Amino acid sequence: MADTTASAGANCMDKLKSYVRTQKGFILAAEILISLIVIICYAASLYGGYSAVAICEMIFAMVFFGIFMMEMDKQIQVVNWVWSDLFRAGIGAVLYIITSLICVIGGAGDGARIAGGVFGLIAGLLFAYDTYTIFLQIKSTRQHTAASTDDRV
Repeated sequence: MADTTASAGANCMDKLKSYVRTQKGFILAAEILISLIVIICYAASLYGGYSAVAICEMIFAMVFFGIFMMEMDKQIQVVNWVWSDLFRAGIGAVLYIITSLICVIGGAGDGARIAGGVFGLIAGLLFAYDTYTIFLQIKSTRQHTAASTDDRV
């Protein structure tokens, strides 16, 4: 009984290690890490209300990381995971850039808020890059699918 539990844990760690080595896994892991840094900076600032975007985006990135790592996107086909990930990353990029600009511009005298804003701008760029890579993935899959030539449709 202990052997199956240990092998299941080792299998999960192997999946984690191999997925982080992929481009998508590295981007999602970086999104989680930079969101955690932004949360810490905003928590240390005088105005902690800006941490909501970072918390939500970190949770969404963790969920998608787990789904893609365990290859559940291939098992649960009710949801179009690529488009969902595109919307997650696109909305995250826009929200991070907006809130970070507000924090950097209006954060005079609050160093943690300015630091959170700077890291938030970096996170916004990372989420925008993720959106771009997902868009390229969607574009390449659309070009490879053949169009129907049946006139009776």
